[in-house]
Amino acid sequence: MSQQPQITPSSWIMIALLGVTWGGTFMVMELALRGITPFWLAAGRIGFAALLLTAIWGAQGFKLFEQRPDARAIAALIFVGLFSTAVPFMLLSWGQQYVTSGFTGVSMAAIALMVLPLAHFFVPGERMTWRRALGMCIGFVGVYLLIGGTALDSSGNAFEWAGRIAVLLATLCYAVSSISVRRLPPIDSMGLAAVLLLIGCLLVFPAALITEGLPPAISGMTFFWVSLLGLVPTAAANLLRVVVIRTAGPVFMSLVNYQVPVWSVVFGAWILSEDLPPALFQALALILAGVALAQYGALKRLFTRSAPKS
Repeated sequence: MSQQPQITPSSWIMIALLGVTWGGTFMVMELALRGITPFWLAAGRIGFAALLLTAIWGAQGFKLFEQRPDARAIAALIFVGLFSTAVPFMLLSWGQQYVTSGFTGVSMAAIALMVLPLAHFFVPGERMTWRRALGMCIGFVGVYLLIGGTALDSSGNAFEWAGRIAVLLATLCYAVSSISVRRLPPIDSMGLAAVLLLIGCLLVFPAALITEGLPPAISGMTFFWVSLLGLVPTAAANLLRVVVIRTAGPVFMSLVNYQVPVWSVVFGAWILSEDLPPALFQALALILAGVALAQYGALKRLFTRSAPKS
C-alpha cells in the first residue's frame, strides 16, 4: 500500500477489541477442550471460519493474486496456510490439555521476538540492530523463565513439559508464517485469509481423523464454544486485522502483542481460577520489555505520527 497509515480513534478501538478477543481465545479453548478432543477442536475452529470467510470472499468475486502466480508462489501460499493455521492450531489445542490458558497467552508475546532473527535474514531492510538484539535477549530470558521455571504449573501431569514445548512451537509457526506472508507476491487480503484457512482444512481434518477417529459426540455447550472460536477469534478477528493493517498500518497492528498476554492472564485467573505465581509476572515483564525495546524505533515513529497536532 502506498498511502500513509491513518490512525484514528476507531483504530484504537479496533486494536483494543483485537487484544481482548485474542487474549480470551485461550480461555475459550480450555473450556471447549472439556468436551472435545484437541485435533477435532482445531478442525472445527478452522472449518467454521473457512466456510464463513470463503462465502465473503466469493461475494467479492474470488480475487486472489494480482498476476498469474508461478509454482514458487503457490508453494509459498501452501506453506503459509499450513504454518499459520493447521499446525499451530493443533499444537495449541494439544498443548492446552496440559498447560493453562494464561501460560499460552504469555507465550504468544514471544512471536515478536522470534520474528526478529528471521526478518534479519529473509526480509530486505529488516536488519538486526544492537537495540533489537538486546531486546531479543531480554525477552528470551523471560521465555526461559516461562518454560523452565515454575510459571503457571497447571496440572502436575507428566506431559506438562511437552505441552509447554507444543505451545512455544506454535508461536514459532506463527513467526515463520508471518515472515513468509511478507514474501508473497501482491495478493488480495480477503482472498488470502480465506485460502489460508482452506489450506489448513486439507491438513487438520485428515490429521484429526487419523489420530482421533471420527468426530466425537459433543454437547450443545461444547458446540457453542467451538462455534465461538471459529466465528470470533478466527474469522471476525482476522477480518478486523485486515482492516487495521490496511488503514493504520502493520506497526500499529503490532500493539496487539502487548495486550494478548495480559488479557489471557486476566481471563484465566478471573474465569478459570488459574494460579498466578510470581514467576509468571517476571516472565511477562521480561518478554514485554524485550519486545518494547526491540520495537522502540518503530513505536516511537508511530506515536509521533499519531500524536495530535497543536
